[in-house]
Amino acid sequence: MNSRVEWVIWPGRNSFPGLVVLAITLGLLAGPSLADQAGERIALFNGKDLTGWEGAPGWWTVEDGALTSESTVEKPCKKANYLVWTGGQPADFQLDLDFKLSGQGNSGIQIRSERRPNFDMFGYQADMTGEGKLIGYIYHHKHGLVAERGQRVTLDAGGERHVEALDKPAHLLRHYKAGEWNHYRILCRGGEITVWLNGVEMCHIADQGSATAAKSGWIGLQMHPGPPMKVQFKNLHLTSLNATPAP
Repeated sequence: MNSRVEWVIWPGRNSFPGLVVLAITLGLLAGPSLADQAGERIALFNGKDLTGWEGAPGWWTVEDGALTSESTVEKPCKKANYLVWTGGQPADFQLDLDFKLSGQGNSGIQIRSERRPNFDMFGYQADMTGEGKLIGYIYHHKHGLVAERGQRVTLDAGGERHVEALDKPAHLLRHYKAGEWNHYRILCRGGEITVWLNGVEMCHIADQGSATAAKSGWIGLQMHPGPPMKVQFKNLHLTSLNATPAP
């Protein structure tokens, strides 16, 4: 919880030196709010519970200090659902987090996205799968896979893709540690999005005003339908690159 304490002196006939009023302005009880100053880094997850997050009932818990979702044979996930950070809709920012997926895991981090009914989302996603196939990809619910691992992609005003090679996908995949904790860094600045895995650039896009380009939006974590799987996230931090929060 963020709070600000202000002491205000109200002079009065019966006060000496005056009536002291303590004004306390409380921040969002649901969790940390957007950073007010460019460069301020805030934790999105307290490591203990789901404070500051909203998700489909029964699908998200905290296990071993990590935001966790798991499907089983007895409890299959039949439709994608998302755990959404409720602290704001950041525009330009850097998001850092650690993630771990089971072998058949399929998940992603929604950025600058819209919220949809039934805990669904729409927008850009830093993609990931447990076996590594979609590690370092950028996906969009309208465009599909926008940038593969090892690509620099420009989307022109009409949404057409122009691709340049960054590195060989197989070479970049060697930086992924299957079944272990890995680190994603996602940078959103203007129309550009870059994804790093464990400190190595995986892909980059420049969206030059296509119909799906968003300047700000919600952040969310995905639980994907499919075979039994487990997805976990921890150490989530947001660094704002804006002087003021996005509306």
